[in-house]
Amino acid sequence: MKLTPCLYIVATPIGQFDDLSPRAVEILNSVDWIACEDTRHSGHLFAHHQIKTRTTAIHDHNERQRAQWLIEQLEQGKSCALVSDAGTPLISDPGYHLVKQVRAAGYKVSAIPGACAAIAALSASGLPSDRFSFEGFLPSKEKARLDKLAALAQDPRTLMFYESPRRVLNSLESLAQAFGGDREMVLARELTKTFETYLHGSIDDIIERVSNDPDQQKGEIVLLVRGYDSASKDELPADALATLALLQTELPLKKAAAIAAQIHGVKKNALYKHAIAEAQAQQ
Repeated sequence: MKLTPCLYIVATPIGQFDDLSPRAVEILNSVDWIACEDTRHSGHLFAHHQIKTRTTAIHDHNERQRAQWLIEQLEQGKSCALVSDAGTPLISDPGYHLVKQVRAAGYKVSAIPGACAAIAALSASGLPSDRFSFEGFLPSKEKARLDKLAALAQDPRTLMFYESPRRVLNSLESLAQAFGGDREMVLARELTKTFETYLHGSIDDIIERVSNDPDQQKGEIVLLVRGYDSASKDELPADALATLALLQTELPLKKAAAIAAQIHGVKKNALYKHAIAEAQAQQ
């Protein structure tokens, strides 16, 4: 099939090679070049489908520079495809700068849809899917992670995050601090693969299960958290907030929240979130 100059954004499987659509196979066989996040990784998929198109590497470290080279290929009448290691390109993967530059140069960009781990996880999670927000990877440093989550604590949409195995417990603990350990969530792991797992429960439940089972700290992970429901939240007692404010003058926030919670019989995570929100509002 002869193609006109175009950059095709091709979604690839997140686990099962046979999830690559027939149209995607046809496009990948027909373009002149395939730009890969990692040519060796994608090579296994291409070998499975007998795709022999020439490849080049475009990743986070060279994307801006290689974009010009790819535009030159389009100028010569060639067609190109972009793939990431797995799933839909640009979704927490390289490609944004490339697509922007190709469009600015006046060339067509066309999507060949397929797998996306976040959407696959949401569809099978049992959490509300009418409104949702994909937030990518959480920051690796605790303060930045807690600050980001504090800004999302009262978001009513289902929230979705990608996470790496080595950081999953830290992120779960930050979710408990920012949202409260009783917030409903789902941990989806190794989607479409042999050890696909969905863990459903409160954030505290998931922390306990992941802590006690090292296997749940392996593979590709999506965290999904139910959005904030203001109708189900009780107002914090004024005396508890007053105690918290007094303790904060002498103690770190976590310690102050824990003591105030014990004194007044409220949840420490609720007090912690309140203090974070107040601090942000004053900035």
